[in-house]
Amino acid sequence: MRKKVLSVVLCGAMAATALAGCGGSSSTSSAGSASATTSAASSTTSAASSTTSAASSTTSSAASSTASSATNTADAGSPVEPDYGTDDMGSGDLKIWVADAVVDFTQQQLDQFKKDHSNYANWNFTIEPVGEGDAASNMLTDVEAGADVYAFPQDQLARLVAAGCLTPLNETQTQFVTTNNDEGSVTASTLAGTTYAYPITSDNGFFLMYDKSVVTDPSTLDAVVKSCEEAGKGFYMEINNGWYQPAFFFGAGCTLTYDTDETGNFTKCNMDYASENGVNAMKALIALHKSSAFNNGSAVDKATNMGAIVTGTWSVEGAKTAFGDNYACAKLPTFTCGGEQKQLSGFAGFKLLGVKPQTDATKLAVANAVAEYLSTADVQVARYNAVSWGPSNKVAQQDSGVTSDVALTALADQIQYMIPQGQYPNDYWTAATSLGDSIVAGDYDNASDDDLMKALQDFQDTCVSYAGQ
Repeated sequence: MRKKVLSVVLCGAMAATALAGCGGSSSTSSAGSASATTSAASSTTSAASSTTSAASSTTSSAASSTASSATNTADAGSPVEPDYGTDDMGSGDLKIWVADAVVDFTQQQLDQFKKDHSNYANWNFTIEPVGEGDAASNMLTDVEAGADVYAFPQDQLARLVAAGCLTPLNETQTQFVTTNNDEGSVTASTLAGTTYAYPITSDNGFFLMYDKSVVTDPSTLDAVVKSCEEAGKGFYMEINNGWYQPAFFFGAGCTLTYDTDETGNFTKCNMDYASENGVNAMKALIALHKSSAFNNGSAVDKATNMGAIVTGTWSVEGAKTAFGDNYACAKLPTFTCGGEQKQLSGFAGFKLLGVKPQTDATKLAVANAVAEYLSTADVQVARYNAVSWGPSNKVAQQDSGVTSDVALTALADQIQYMIPQGQYPNDYWTAATSLGDSIVAGDYDNASDDDLMKALQDFQDTCVSYAGQ
């Protein structure tokens, strides 16, 4: 990778940092329609090296060249409005990567931005269709050739920071992000106390979709499953999938995270599945599998005679068709775990906008202005109306169109219990599938607690081995 830009702007300051659950370059999600891999951000790993004075100077000068960040001092929790200034920003070219679905939308928004802020009128914004996952990979391959502003899934944050592909936000830019967006997306944008990106969505996760003529109480898993059993309907959840499966283990209080080094290699696995909590989670999975209503799956288009399903926003149209007027959504239910009711957890996904390091302070300022504008409440509402992406901005989340969306409402209720997703080794997905397959096959139906502990210890040892431990 060429590091010319990095050496000038950051002077090597973006040293290796690792968010728990982030790491190796080859991770992919096995969640099918879900767009990102998983993570547990319940702990951070190696501390990020501090940004050097050179980087701070560049960022500060960029901020002073333009008001690409909020300049008001609103009370904590109050929306922070952007101020793009009046100084002529000169001219230049800026390359922006967004998903194909929002290329035209982004072009329209930036055309309006230049009309509203004539001091940016002479800048040429080139929008190219590059999906979030591909954008991250391309930036990691060659940061100089990459876009100046690009969208990426939050599971790539640690790798992009470690590789010098992101400029840290300054104080006022950070205030704009942390004040205006929900807690999950703020966490997803932050590494070792430094904010590196602007959230634009908070809508990738899973929750319960159900037929309300079948399920009258979606609050507990026992009630949901019993209703499906009594109606002769199916309850669908893909428990042999490493994205859905941890809902039980994390809900029980378990942890599974990975530390990485400066090159993105996994160095440590932090895991406690082989524990009383893990055994209780395993028992809950076994109990679910034993139900006559249980079906292992998350794809609405492959489900039949469905009473309820755990899936995400990508399944909305299919669920509406399947359930008709009885279509309903809710957060994930609680489940019986060790004799208590525990909340099913899971992974939350966010789309973020990052800004590439620049040697030119004015170009950096313009890039931040563009990223900030595309993450404002008004643009997030417009994006929802255009392509149904769920906003991360708290004001946008209160828009009447968004609040009337039952799927996004359910996800918003669930997301407070979820963990921002990051990267796991590819082999983790295979191991999680194997564990789930054994549960679905009934291999543990009559297992003792000692047998379950041994199975979980084997699984844990396998996961730990992926970090070379």
